[in-house]
Amino acid sequence: MAPLLETPRLDLRRLCEDDAPFMVELMNDPSFISNIGDRGVRTAGEAREYIAQGPMASYARFGFGLYLVEIRESRTPIGICGLLKRDQLPEPDIGFAFLPAYWSQGYAREAADAVKVYARDTLALPRLLAIVSPSNDSSIRLLEKLEFTFTSLGRLTPEADELRLYACPLR
Repeated sequence: MAPLLETPRLDLRRLCEDDAPFMVELMNDPSFISNIGDRGVRTAGEAREYIAQGPMASYARFGFGLYLVEIRESRTPIGICGLLKRDQLPEPDIGFAFLPAYWSQGYAREAADAVKVYARDTLALPRLLAIVSPSNDSSIRLLEKLEFTFTSLGRLTPEADELRLYACPLR
């Protein structure tokens, strides 16, 4: 599948059902579960269903979604990064998750920068939001490097954990 976005080291492309094994690995990593949540995806079949009902449905409905991030030279999948449109938020938010082996190498910032430019230049979005667990210091630092500003604490649902909401004007 052709990349949607390219950076000096990375390709970002739409997720497809063939990415199910990688998604099982990513979504069952302890850091994913503690920082993002347990999505209950344990098998390739459940991952294919998640991809179909999540990212692929988002591409069809909104024209954007989460994208697979892979190292261009080796075609190694290392994470996901993209845009989500949640009913609970007034505007799309940026989301990202990477396998720990690829942390602290600039990959998340490179991918998120590309998604931010895409949101501004191609999708013409006026602003991006981001939500993050208050204890996820590395994601908070990344959002601040991307020029997101903390706006408030809140919850997506009354029973959900508290989150920090960030915003970044694109215009």
